[in-house]
Amino acid sequence: MKIIVGLGNPGRKYERTRHNAGFMAVDELAKSLRADITQEKHHALIGKARVDSGEIVLAKPQTYMNESGRAVGAILRGTYTTVSDLIVVHDELDLPLGSVRVKIGGGHGGHNGLRSIIEHVGASDFIRVRIGIGRPTPNMDSAGYVLGSFSADEREAAAGAVEKAAEAITAIVREGPARAMNIFNQK
Repeated sequence: MKIIVGLGNPGRKYERTRHNAGFMAVDELAKSLRADITQEKHHALIGKARVDSGEIVLAKPQTYMNESGRAVGAILRGTYTTVSDLIVVHDELDLPLGSVRVKIGGGHGGHNGLRSIIEHVGASDFIRVRIGIGRPTPNMDSAGYVLGSFSADEREAAAGAVEKAAEAITAIVREGPARAMNIFNQK
């Protein structure tokens, strides 16, 4: 069983912000698999689906970004799975808007959601699907940028990245992370 966790902040206020790209990707995947992510459990909204013969759990932590690890730890304990079964989908400032990259392990790179997960699960070697949101202009605060909505000019690229991230997750589940990296990490 794979656990797919999209990172974001709950509530309408944050619904379409850059920081919620992970939530958006998990919603897109749920839509394509006809799954509902409505069960409240482990400090998250949870849904189950099948990809081929394998079961997956889709999750959107409701703890706010900075406490994502609380939910992820509870989900792993509650499903009797390990970090090796975890796929985390998140926004990435260090990638251009619209790009998607698959990565195994690494640090948190200043991302508070990843920092929290690493602290709570005691490991960083989980699979990540990184959705590029680009960097703010030099005079703009990073926190304000990630908590801001995509501009009208950015929406098409962001929607394309969310769809591509959902495809990357499916590829990871079906073919493994190495194959997904070969497909999605092209320049």
